[in-house]
Amino acid sequence: MNSRDAFARLRRLGIPVIETADAAAALQQSTYAASKTLSRLALSELVTPIRHGTWWIDSKVDPYRLAEYLTAPLPNYLSLQTALHLRGMIEQIPETLYLVSIARTQDIVTKVGLFSVHHVAAELFGGFEQSDEGVRLATPEKALFDLAYLSGGRSRLFAGLPEMELPRGFRWSELKNWVERILSERRRTQVKRRLARFLGVRNVPPWLRPTQDPSDVGNRVADRSRRSPR
Repeated sequence: MNSRDAFARLRRLGIPVIETADAAAALQQSTYAASKTLSRLALSELVTPIRHGTWWIDSKVDPYRLAEYLTAPLPNYLSLQTALHLRGMIEQIPETLYLVSIARTQDIVTKVGLFSVHHVAAELFGGFEQSDEGVRLATPEKALFDLAYLSGGRSRLFAGLPEMELPRGFRWSELKNWVERILSERRRTQVKRRLARFLGVRNVPPWLRPTQDPSDVGNRVADRSRRSPR
């Protein structure tokens, strides 16, 4: 099979990304032979190697469309700083593409850039819109929630956030809905505090404004009683 016929057969699959093993099945070749065929197509700039065993077989590589294939069969969507920038909420363009997924947290190095995957539980997965091209992009509310939820790790990866502007029509009710899905009350309180810090206490609705922790009051009263003269 010549390169032109091989490429035409791969394009008829109707997908932009393919693994070497799947290409072998489509071309009715061994995995070794399919790898050689794909390498020849890459030299002719008809396909693009993405990482070991993964190839882009569409036109110019679109990193946003590529994202969904990197954790397959587990789904993901663009979120965090990537979504905040694409939604016009921050001006800074992140060098890394950030994904939220039910797949494990990991960094995926490709020929077109670094993809940083961050795990959430199934009940917190969602809150994205899908374009006609298949790109899944977090809503403004979910991107902000994801940032607050994932910024408490030891790495402090999301501790710093540039100045942010909420888009017109920002839905506080949707943000609240995601916060209320957090099963742990302690984690839910932490996320609320981070959201208030990100946005500024004066700019958030009452349910996000920090409340006094009763245990803190008790500790301060006890401390004063210890220091007061008998």
